[in-house]
Amino acid sequence: MIDIVKLSKSFGTRTLWSDVTATVSRGEMLALVGPSGSGKSTLLNCLGLLDKPTSGAIRHDGKDITRFGGRETRLYRRDVLGYLFQNYALIEESTVAANLEIAIRPQRTTRGDTRAVIADALDRVGLAGREAERIHHLSGGEQQRVALARLIVKQPALVLADEPTGALDRAHTTAVMDILREMSEGGCAVVIATHDEYVRDRCDAVLTVGEDAALTATSTTRIPS
Repeated sequence: MIDIVKLSKSFGTRTLWSDVTATVSRGEMLALVGPSGSGKSTLLNCLGLLDKPTSGAIRHDGKDITRFGGRETRLYRRDVLGYLFQNYALIEESTVAANLEIAIRPQRTTRGDTRAVIADALDRVGLAGREAERIHHLSGGEQQRVALARLIVKQPALVLADEPTGALDRAHTTAVMDILREMSEGGCAVVIATHDEYVRDRCDAVLTVGEDAALTATSTTRIPS
């Protein structure tokens, strides 16, 4: 689904990484690991068309997305991508339901189905019945779960997650990884930038980010169907 081909990123004379090559297919989870400052978030931003690589290509279903124009980029972000940011990127003054509604593509649900889709997603993340609450009234952990529910209702083909468990305890980390694994098994590709060895080991492959970037297979703990 996503082919990263000899990708390089430099800032002036400093090279973050070079000749990065990897493939992430539907149903797979890839962990990006490396020390702070190695460029994990920058690589995620390149995959999400928030930044441009210095050289190389990123191909989605055969198309080099690094060559997309403005309209193609907007459609790619809308139709293909789902983000899980460190700061959750929620609209704090809006309700939980309103934050989820904007992620649902109209052609995927009727108006009457929208409430049911949102209710199901919130139930899956342990926030059943919390639709009317304002985001700024929720704890950080609860906001994280709203962000996960937003991914569930959007049903993206590719999820980009930047340190999604960095502020969570092991129980909540496991819950996040369970949901991401369920999404991958449903046909989504997932790329996670992480420092957490547990998160790394739950993925199917590991890409060590840096000047000597390397892709390796890893053991994976799968969630039963």
